[in-house]
Amino acid sequence: MGKKIVFLDIDGTLTVAGSNVPPESALKAIRKAQNNGHLVFLCTGRNYDMLSPLLRYGFDGVVASAGGYICCGDKVIYDCPMTGEQQQLVLDTLQENGIFRTVECLDGSYTDDGFKEFLEEHSSEGGNSELLRWRRQLEEELNIRSMEEYKGQPVYKVVIMSSDSECMERARHRLEEEFLFCIQDTDQYGIINGEVINRQFDKGQAVLRVCDYLHIPVGDSIGFGDSMNDREMMQTVGYSICMENGSDTMKKLADEVCPAVDQDGLWHAFLKLGLTGG
Repeated sequence: MGKKIVFLDIDGTLTVAGSNVPPESALKAIRKAQNNGHLVFLCTGRNYDMLSPLLRYGFDGVVASAGGYICCGDKVIYDCPMTGEQQQLVLDTLQENGIFRTVECLDGSYTDDGFKEFLEEHSSEGGNSELLRWRRQLEEELNIRSMEEYKGQPVYKVVIMSSDSECMERARHRLEEEFLFCIQDTDQYGIINGEVINRQFDKGQAVLRVCDYLHIPVGDSIGFGDSMNDREMMQTVGYSICMENGSDTMKKLADEVCPAVDQDGLWHAFLKLGLTGG
């Protein structure tokens, strides 16, 4: 087998949503693949600060902020925060429409007051992975601070959540020329969550940027994901795999579905693809 490059989403793919500890079987698969000459990158919507606890596991590179910040080894090859004008437009529009915002910067994330109460109020409803992830991260204090502490640092993307579809549509209409609204599948209780992402990048464009930088054919790339913010990555890589715990939409888009993250899914998939060398 020739050299492959693997792109791994984190929440719901590498780890159970909200966790920073991958299953041991996943780490074993990654190490074996790397020992066989393959490269393994994180490819996540998390900002660099929120994914940093995972760097100790020795990945070959990182795609953070849904493609807005990319590192190959120790070298930053792409860095694209919002402009000041974009930042103000996005934050004001979301606030005016009553949409909960969590702004993601390199050094941390800042969330609207009342957001945690909103999550707690709906914590027993449905199985929404994003809802669960943010609730757990807030509870574990993974450097998600109050918006009162935000001092205008450059923003890479904004996580959004609302129970009002009309408000979400008004915000989308105003921002959609410059920004993609990546909305997760709405759960049965009507909780709408997703991300506002600059159209200058996405996970798919990040795959192209990394492959070009490393001179690896895109056809030799493999992507693992579970939710709608993985769509562009899954559509760009040479071969795409959705976790069994992923959304039904992503399962239909993927080339293959592997067992769930907590059922040693990555191990089984790496083994089946021949990445571990048997």
